[in-house]
Amino acid sequence: MASFPRRVKAALHRAADRERVRRDAPPHTSHEDLLRWARQHLASTRLIVVSNREPYSHLRTEQGVRWTRNPGGLTVALDSVVSALRGVWVAHGSGSADRQRSDPSGRVQVPPERPAYTLRRLWLTREDQQLYYSGFSNGALWPLCHIAYVRPRFARPEWERYLDVNRRFAEAALEEAGDGPALLLLQDYHLACCARFVKERRPDLPCILFWHIPWPNPEVLRRLPWRAEILDGLLANDVLGLHVRQHALNFLDSVADALEARVDRERMAVERAGHRTWVRHFPIGVNAAEIAALADSAATDAAVRRLREEHALGEGQIGVGVDRLDYTKGIPERLDAVERLLEKHPRWRGRFTFIQIGVPSRVELPEYREVVRQVEAKAARINRLHGRGDRKAVLLRIGHHDFRDIVPFYRMADLCAVTSLHDGMNLVAKEYVAAKTDLQGTLVLSPFTGASRELERALIATPYDVDGLAEALHQALVMPESERIARMSALRDAVFRSNIFDWAMGLMDTAQRLMLRSHGAEVTPAPH
Repeated sequence: MASFPRRVKAALHRAADRERVRRDAPPHTSHEDLLRWARQHLASTRLIVVSNREPYSHLRTEQGVRWTRNPGGLTVALDSVVSALRGVWVAHGSGSADRQRSDPSGRVQVPPERPAYTLRRLWLTREDQQLYYSGFSNGALWPLCHIAYVRPRFARPEWERYLDVNRRFAEAALEEAGDGPALLLLQDYHLACCARFVKERRPDLPCILFWHIPWPNPEVLRRLPWRAEILDGLLANDVLGLHVRQHALNFLDSVADALEARVDRERMAVERAGHRTWVRHFPIGVNAAEIAALADSAATDAAVRRLREEHALGEGQIGVGVDRLDYTKGIPERLDAVERLLEKHPRWRGRFTFIQIGVPSRVELPEYREVVRQVEAKAARINRLHGRGDRKAVLLRIGHHDFRDIVPFYRMADLCAVTSLHDGMNLVAKEYVAAKTDLQGTLVLSPFTGASRELERALIATPYDVDGLAEALHQALVMPESERIARMSALRDAVFRSNIFDWAMGLMDTAQRLMLRSHGAEVTPAPH
């Protein structure tokens, strides 16, 4: 009974901390700020977002057709802007009932509950998906840019289909633009050559592409047989955005190494065949305020209590990892470190559980199936050697999860391990920080993530050093409360100050300056 008052006191302190965090949250761009800015500066321009993945899908179920909003901060930010400007979003229609809910041209009004803009769906065949998406995009570009231990696969039929699909995306975007003023926001490595096809017919049409994965150095890029064509396609954009400055510099070095072009490193620009491309870095963020509110909700509190009881977690300490089951995320290395932690510090056996949430991804590729096999085998071995009674040492939860179901794991975790072997940003790190409204958590972060450039108060540990990573996990578990709170407070400042809406506004601001330049004014996009 003597411990009861201490628990009550701790709970009161946590509530006070949450109130202080809400009251003292740093200034940040809100959803409303972004919408006001977009209406003020881009109201006369048709905004067209182009991406492989669609923001909304229609699915067949036993109860009939239902729609779903696809998750992700990118969708949240750009969906709002396209709605405000009544623009267009061009994407692959992948839902099982997408054709049923679209007109003969593939158009449907979204969001379904209050239509505000047009979603233009492209229909890709199974062979398109195999060659363009699983093939060149994820069998060649993805492993090449992540400098992973999986060897990139270069096949001419896949490259040719990649070009063909990029051309079809460009044609759809041009149809939606018509002859009037428009701005194209292209998303990611699936569409590296799209702007080139757009500019062949509309050289006046401003194009911005954001590359969401790392950009490798020139030595790595030389392995790509079609590097000149990829670079040339990207240079058709007026602005190319990447997550971190080093990736932008790598891109400039790659252009200098492969093409005849004038590379201006001081102004971060490339001139080729009379066309200038600005190269900028825009670190993407999360909707920190929304995540914090969800973490503080009564539903999350109830879910935390239910999960602790369901998995016999008691009052012990908890670590969490949340990842797609991708070979770049360093999940096997992370589990090796958990095992080493329990070997070196047996005090944690029965008192610490690591929860690994794994989302199946690209299961048609053998490299991804191998990740699942490794993770399941390692978790089983660790539990066999280090589990205690009903409490597992590693709790593996493989499946697709709604984000609202993930937040309770963030909320109750004493540490979050993000151990990517190479990543453009990694938003899991920022999501965890945003969810720790009580400041009672520690982030263990790989230096090979873009997030490590911003989240300097995390415990930085390389996944290639199993013992060092194990010690970082131990340090997170034994860290004095004052240091833990100071670190998390600084991390939250960084995450709130650079959120998803700041990222979107950075792109929009560059676009608006570009529009001014296209009308005769020489305007340099604001540096990032």
